[in-house]
Parts: sequence; C-alpha cells; structure tokens
Amino acid sequence: MSSPFEQARGAFQAGVAHFQAGRWAEAEAGFRASLALAPAMPSTLLNLGATLLKLGRPHESLATLDQALAAQPDNAEALGHRTAALAALDRREEAADCLARMLALDGSSGSAWSMLGSLLKDLDRPAEAASAFRNAIERGGDAELNRYFLAAVTGHGAPDAPPRRYVEMLFDTYAAGFDDHLVGLLNYRAHQVLADGVRGLGRRFAGALDLGCGTGLCGAQLRPLVDRLEGVDLSANMVAQAAARGIYDALAQDDAAHHLAQSAQRFDLVVAADVFIYVGALHPVFAGVARLMDAGGVFCFSVEEAAQGEDLALRGSLRYVHSERSIRALAQEHGFEVSQLARRAIREDQRVPIPGIYAWLVRR
Repeated sequence: MSSPFEQARGAFQAGVAHFQAGRWAEAEAGFRASLALAPAMPSTLLNLGATLLKLGRPHESLATLDQALAAQPDNAEALGHRTAALAALDRREEAADCLARMLALDGSSGSAWSMLGSLLKDLDRPAEAASAFRNAIERGGDAELNRYFLAAVTGHGAPDAPPRRYVEMLFDTYAAGFDDHLVGLLNYRAHQVLADGVRGLGRRFAGALDLGCGTGLCGAQLRPLVDRLEGVDLSANMVAQAAARGIYDALAQDDAAHHLAQSAQRFDLVVAADVFIYVGALHPVFAGVARLMDAGGVFCFSVEEAAQGEDLALRGSLRYVHSERSIRALAQEHGFEVSQLARRAIREDQRVPIPGIYAWLVRR
C-alpha cells in the first residue's frame, strides 16, 4: 500500500496532467486531493492558484498563492500568477508592485515587462511605463506591439495603424460583454447618432456596408433602411456575435482597408461607427470606399477629435484621434462632399465624455 506522500504525489501529477489538457475542474480536484494528504505544499498551492485563475475565481486564487508565497517569498512563478489575480480583481497598483517584485528576481521575460508597462500606463505613470516597454523590447518581447505601446505613452513614433493582432486580441476578448459594457457603462451612442443622420436623409439604400460591424449594434439600426446589409470586422468573435443577430446578408472577418480594396460589391451606404480609433491613417479606407461607391452614395463615420493643431495622433488610451481638417482634406482628395459635420461625445471614459466628430459625406 502506498504512503500518504506517494498518494499526494500521484494526485498532484494527475492535477498537472489535467491542467496541461485544459481540464480545469479536474485539475482543481487533483490539487485539492493532494493538499488533503500533504497540506501546505508550496508547489501544489502554486498550481492550485493557477488553476483557480483559469476557473475565473481570482479571489480564491489570490488567497491560495499568498499561502504559497508565505512559504517561498521569492517564488517568481507564484508572483507572476499573483499579479494576474490582482489584475483580474482590478487592483492594478498592487499588481504592478507584485510584478516589479517578480522582475527584480528575474528580469528576463519580455512579456512580463510588457505587462508591467500596461499596468503602469493604466495607472497614469507614463514615464515608468515607457521604461518598461523599452525593457520589453530589449528582452525579446513583441517589438511591433511594444513599440506601439511605447508610442502611445510617449507621443512619439506612432505607426500609421495599430498591430493587427492587438486589435484582434482586444475585440476577441471583449466580444461577449461588448454591448453591455459599451452601451450600459460607457454610455456609447455613436451607432444611434450615425443612424439617425442616415434616417434624416429620407431615402432607402440598395446596399450598405457596416465597416467594423462589431456585434451589430449599428447594423440593427441600419437594417430597416437598406435592401442588402453586409458587415466586416477584424475580430472573429465579433463577427460571430453579429451573425447571431440574424440581420446581415453577409459577414466577413477582415481588415477594413483590405476588405474595401478586395470587395466586388457596390454600396450606396458605408457606415463606420467608432471604428477609426483602431484604424489610424484613413487614406486606404477613403480610397476603398470611393472605389466601391457611385455618385450620390453616403459615407458616414465617427472619430475621436484631435487637439487643436493635430491631424492624427495616438493617445495613451491606445486609440487614434483625427481632426476636422484631416477629414475635409481626405474627402476632397477622394471625391466626397462634406454634407454634415457634428460634434458630440462618442462615449465616456472614467465618466468623462470623449469629444467626437460625426461626418456624413456624399460621393461626387
């Protein structure tokens, strides 16, 4: 008959196997069985803490990891998981401190430096965030992504567009609770403002493209006004949410500019609600819309408004801002007349309205 220690080791190994296979509930059961036989084993507590994070229980994870760290205060892996638990609980200051402690023990991880930079950015500590992003690049972190983050906190060297994988990851993660968060918490109304403007034109459209359609908030407003409605979004999860509404005749997962450059469809209405903040430079988009639209077609969109003297800039929020001057210049260059411009908030951030420009353009 095996000893209690051997039984504990067997339960631990079973927990590890379940964890590696993504069977979180079974992994938890294995680690708890091991702890019942060999209480307070730091390695088992560490793995249980990581499992509880996967199960979406950060409070329990934090308590478990604190037990592991009481026995091994310099366990870098436990500190990393503890950082994730604190971040999940929105305790960012503590998360940043915990991650800095981990990096003081082992500063070789580029991804850990990048995470520290993101936490410091959110804590409005841009100089420290910039240093962390530079460390991330020096230590092999994703150079494109960290240069984008660095540009956002320094105001220098912003790329014309964000890294595609950043936008995909952001909205794939955001998709499930997107509507409730954006409309309910952030008081987002851009889709309604743009659709109201389209309704005010008093006409019906043969073909409409909802550019950056997200979950279909804007599409639901447009559906009664159009014969055919298509949507495109970079996020696969957003496209799936939009498809579930059952309002689109066709949906595509693609980058906005690429889709406009490749599509064979014609549209007399193209709408982009709160999309260009994650596009950046708009020349390719305007060229693509002009390619697919005949005279009299309507192109309407919202942007976050740039400060006076700016035309295009990347903010610390990781969103791009645009100016009225740049909109008018793009319209002139690509064959559009500015029918109407309006200044209204796009959404709120920390209960502060974000200034926006709404534009309705007509193809010449």
